[in-house]
Amino acid sequence: MSLRADNPLIVQSDRSLMLHTVRAVTDARGNPVKDEQGEPLTEEHPRFAAARDALSIFAELEKSPDYLHTYRITPVSIWNAAAMGKKADDIAAVLAEFSCVPVPNSVLHEIRQWVGRYGLLRIERRGERFELTSEHRDALADVLGHESIRKLVEIDGEGRVWVGPLARGSIKQALIKIGFPVDDRGGYVQGDAFEISLRKTTRGGRSFEPRAYQQGAAAAFHAGGTVLGGSGVVVLPCGAGKTVVGLAVMSLVREKTLILTTNTVAVRQWREEILDKTGLGEADVAEYTGDHKQVAPVTITTYQMLTWRRNKTDAFEHFSLFSRENWGLVIYDEVHLLPAPIFRVTADLQARRRLGLTATLVREDGKEDEVFCLIGPKRYDVPWKVLEGKGFIAAATCVEVRVPLPASLKAIYAAASARNKFRVASENPLKLQVIEHLLARHKDGHVLIIGQYIDQLNQLSRHLRVPLITGKTPNSERTELYEAFRAGRLPVLLVSKVGNFAVDLPEANVAIQVSGTFGSRQEEAQRLGRILRPKADGSAAVFYSVVTLGSRDQEFAEKRQLFLTEQGYAYEIVEASGWLDARGAAAEALP
Repeated sequence: MSLRADNPLIVQSDRSLMLHTVRAVTDARGNPVKDEQGEPLTEEHPRFAAARDALSIFAELEKSPDYLHTYRITPVSIWNAAAMGKKADDIAAVLAEFSCVPVPNSVLHEIRQWVGRYGLLRIERRGERFELTSEHRDALADVLGHESIRKLVEIDGEGRVWVGPLARGSIKQALIKIGFPVDDRGGYVQGDAFEISLRKTTRGGRSFEPRAYQQGAAAAFHAGGTVLGGSGVVVLPCGAGKTVVGLAVMSLVREKTLILTTNTVAVRQWREEILDKTGLGEADVAEYTGDHKQVAPVTITTYQMLTWRRNKTDAFEHFSLFSRENWGLVIYDEVHLLPAPIFRVTADLQARRRLGLTATLVREDGKEDEVFCLIGPKRYDVPWKVLEGKGFIAAATCVEVRVPLPASLKAIYAAASARNKFRVASENPLKLQVIEHLLARHKDGHVLIIGQYIDQLNQLSRHLRVPLITGKTPNSERTELYEAFRAGRLPVLLVSKVGNFAVDLPEANVAIQVSGTFGSRQEEAQRLGRILRPKADGSAAVFYSVVTLGSRDQEFAEKRQLFLTEQGYAYEIVEASGWLDARGAAAEALP
């Protein structure tokens, strides 16, 4: 394939990819066109969107300034692509298709090496035992040269390598650390049979059938019940119905199921969805939380519950839930948030089918490889903009509103440590005036205001006379406030980071983010997700991120936006200094 000089992509030898988002406007003779000030005019590169979508399958976005996005190819990004059936030649063809300069041979070599290593080693069942095997004896000899691997296996007189039933997770963790992802075909124990069928009509009387992509995701995970499926991650946008994918998988597995999710509100939403859309009754679906510690054929609990202990030296008292029943399926909701203790117990659960659900595989702690080897590879993924285009999630506009730092805080900001600089900028008091203006602009909207710092949120709550939900808000009160918001009786609701996850508020159409967790890309995606449920009137949603101009707050905002930029969202930048008057009130409307 011949290279095109006007292509948007440059592939560098360090496996970084530079993708131009724009190109110069030229006249009929190919000469640059300039504006009245003599500056060159630019337009979106016509191949940018296609290149972005193609790269997202096997590369990770690192930076996204206005004109040049930076991606990086990593072993895990390549192995996830390989798990979805992509071959080295497929990836090489994409790079050649969009690159304007030759792709370095060293990069193509590494891609072929990484793709070649996926499935090079396998775990297979031999009766009641598990064997680590490969068609390439050199590969097996290579990994056995590592002490970290030898101590986890037994080698018999014939040179065969045996893995203990409880060592399947540990060996996969150890092997991925040295660059050898394992294709685990050891199969699964049969959990206790339990019939789970989907309704044709919900309890509320609505017709119900999983959407085509939800059925496709469930089928890709289940793989007909063979050892080729049964473990892995389904990646779908917030608001796209990941819970329905979980229900569809449960109806295929038809065994007792344990569901882990983020908080008690999410537990109850899962339970309501199960009762609404399956044939199960009240006694079949239990909540295992601080309020109700019940166990049933389908049991739903939280990560916090399972990782609770009296002090740091005590055992995790509720880990016994994993072995209390013969579970045939474990579902990890919001798998990108999986805490380290759950990773440890999951290493011992490799004989159970494991489904991870998430909007993004991004983990801020860099443990994507742990999700890959212990939960499983990515089995199904649909870009956010694809589902938006089909009307399955709401169209959304993202706006970054930049607010100046008051003169009274500039000296405090300058003298603060790097961490405290972020907090001073995040709690900028002028953000209050911006929020007042945005609320006036969306006076008929259903508005969520989301923040990180409780002091800031308490101040907003008092000034705006709007209720606030934090981690200390009793579950009963949370439920009442969420229900009032859903019903339209409460047009504005303040939430701390407890509102990031698994809160179903279909009519929310405006989100205002006043502060966040440093550069958390996953949090940005989740917060946008709060407003992506399709609206009854088909209207679009608006996501505002209010940041302090020229500060650490703005720097981290750019990092937070990376994942959404990769998904095709663009942030309109608005500087608020021109529309705040001397009295501190909004002087004019946003453009």
